Amino acid sequence: MLLDVLVIGAGIQGVGIAQAAAAAGYSVQVLEQYPQVATGSSSRSTKLIHGGLRYLESNQFSLVRECLLERRYLLRNAPHLVRLVPFLIPVYRHSMRPAWMIRAGLTFYALLGSLRREARFCKIPRRDWKNLDGLEQDGLVAVYQYYDAQTDDAALTAAVMQSALDLGAQLITSATVERIDLSAANPAVSYHRAGTRDCVEARVVINATGPWVGQIVAGVTPAQVVPKIDLVQGTHIIVPGRLSDRIYYVEAPSDRRAVFILPWGEHTMVGTTESHFQGDPAQVQAKDSEVQYLLDTLAQHFPERGVDVAQIIDKFAGLRVLPGDSGNANRKSRDTVLQLDSVAQPRLISVLGGKLTAYRAMAQMVLGEARRSLPPVTPIVDTRYMRLPDVDHCEIKPFRPFAV
Repeated sequence: MLLDVLVIGAGIQGVGIAQAAAAAGYSVQVLEQYPQVATGSSSRSTKLIHGGLRYLESNQFSLVRECLLERRYLLRNAPHLVRLVPFLIPVYRHSMRPAWMIRAGLTFYALLGSLRREARFCKIPRRDWKNLDGLEQDGLVAVYQYYDAQTDDAALTAAVMQSALDLGAQLITSATVERIDLSAANPAVSYHRAGTRDCVEARVVINATGPWVGQIVAGVTPAQVVPKIDLVQGTHIIVPGRLSDRIYYVEAPSDRRAVFILPWGEHTMVGTTESHFQGDPAQVQAKDSEVQYLLDTLAQHFPERGVDVAQIIDKFAGLRVLPGDSGNANRKSRDTVLQLDSVAQPRLISVLGGKLTAYRAMAQMVLGEARRSLPPVTPIVDTRYMRLPDVDHCEIKPFRPFAV
C-alpha cells in the first residue's frame, strides 16, 4: 500500500504532523524507534505551554505571537492537559533586568496576546510579599505576576498521537529506520523491527526525529545535504515537597540565566540549564555541575528550602534542536526550519527545531509544503477546534523519564 505521508519520529512534532495529515484526509503512518511515544525530548521539557517571554529580548516577536495563539487553542481543546498558572517574576537590586524592563516586556507580551484576560499582568504589592512561599526578600524591589500555562508534555504527546490514530493514522513502535531511497517514483523507507526488516513507500516522508534528524538525512539515497544543527542540553531536577501552586521565573545567581521553579505533582521541579551537547542523543544525562547550578538557584531564592544533592528525588536531561551551528545557545532563534529535498515537489521534509507550544502550527507549516506532492483530498476536521482525548482512556500511554 502506498501511503500519502510517512512520519519518522513520535515526539510532539512528529505526532502533531501525523494529526494534521490525518485530519486533512491523508493516509498516515508513524515510525518510532522506541517502544513508546515521547521517549526523547518530548518528555524532558520544562512542561510549559507559553509564549516565551524571554524571546522578546531576541526580537522573535512572530514566534511569541504564534505561541500565544497556540496556547489559546490548547487551553480550549485540552483543558484536562493544559492549565493556566500564575507566574511570578521577582526583581532584585542586582537583577540583570530592572523592574522597568520587566514591566515593558510584560506589556508587550500582553499586546501580543491581544490583551486577553490571560495575557494581563500586575505588580504584587509589597504588603503581600510575606505570602510568597518564603521568597528571599533581601534586595527585592518588585514582584510581577502574569499568566502562562503548564502541561504534562508526555501526556500531551500521547493524546495528540491518540487523536491521530482516531482519525485513521497508524503507529509502529520499536522501528529503527535504516535507509530512505528517493531514487524511485515514490520514496521507500527501510526499517527493522523485532528482528525483521520491512519497507514502506509514501508520497512524502517527514523526518521529525529531533536530535536524530541529521542521522536520518545521512542515510538517504541519493545523498542529501546533512542539516547543520545545534543540540542544546537542558537539565531539570525534582526536589521533595510542593513549594507553591505558582511558578517562579527567576535568575540563576552565577550567570543570570532564566530558570523556572514550578510545581510537579506533590514535589517541585527546577530547570532548565542550557549547554551545547555533542555525542549520541540517546546517552544524554544530567551533569553534576548542572544539578548544583539548579540547587544553587533554588537556595538563592528560597533559602528556607535548602536541598542538597542527596535529597533530590530525580533528575533528567533532554535535548533541544536549534537550526544552524555556533553561537550562544541562550540567544539562538527557536524558529522552526524545514529542509526539503525539492522545493517544487518535496518528497523528504526534515524538521529542524520546534517548540512544544507551537507543535500544531508547525505541523500545518509542514503539511503546507507536503501538499505540493499529495493528491487533493477532503479534510475531516480543523485541528484548531479539535478536542484532545483524555490520556487515561487512551490506547497510547505516555513515557516517563523519571520516577515522579
